[in-house]
Amino acid sequence: MSKEITKRTKIEIAKSPAGLEGPGFFATKAEDVIGLARANSLWPLPFATSCCGIEFMATAAAGYDLARFGMERLSFSPRQADLLMVMGTIAKKMGPTLRQVYEQMAEPRWVIAVGACACTGGIFDTYSVLQGIDKIIPVDVYVPGCPPRPEQYLEGIMKIQELAKNESFRRRNSPEYKRMLNNYGIE
Repeated sequence: MSKEITKRTKIEIAKSPAGLEGPGFFATKAEDVIGLARANSLWPLPFATSCCGIEFMATAAAGYDLARFGMERLSFSPRQADLLMVMGTIAKKMGPTLRQVYEQMAEPRWVIAVGACACTGGIFDTYSVLQGIDKIIPVDVYVPGCPPRPEQYLEGIMKIQELAKNESFRRRNSPEYKRMLNNYGIE
């Protein structure tokens, strides 16, 4: 018995930002267009130290394919990255290095804490393990799990895309943002 194979050929076109359109033109706010471009061209810097990094490799592979999110180019230079993905256990000795990497990134920059160890220190409640990276750098999205599944990685990436898409230009210059960075001792 042969089984009939059905193909899904329906292509869904992304919704364009709100604007004024007519035959041959489309007008919208520059902030919306730039937000859409930022959201779909993130350059992540993977800061992987343990098993969460292995799971990230599975997420970047063909089965889950980060390229469909515009993230096929992993950046290992902080000056060329705008998304810091901290994955795994961070020892207190690595804290200054992680902070230096964060400070070398250009604005706008976003941070994802991936896995129980990066979020809260995980099962390692010891003197040598940092109990959450939010003690030294601000975190935008937390992805829980030990290690998190690739679907959870993708969920976190989509949350960062929403942040990048909807962030106003003024947020990074606002007094609240500057106050938050001052709380971390970052100028």
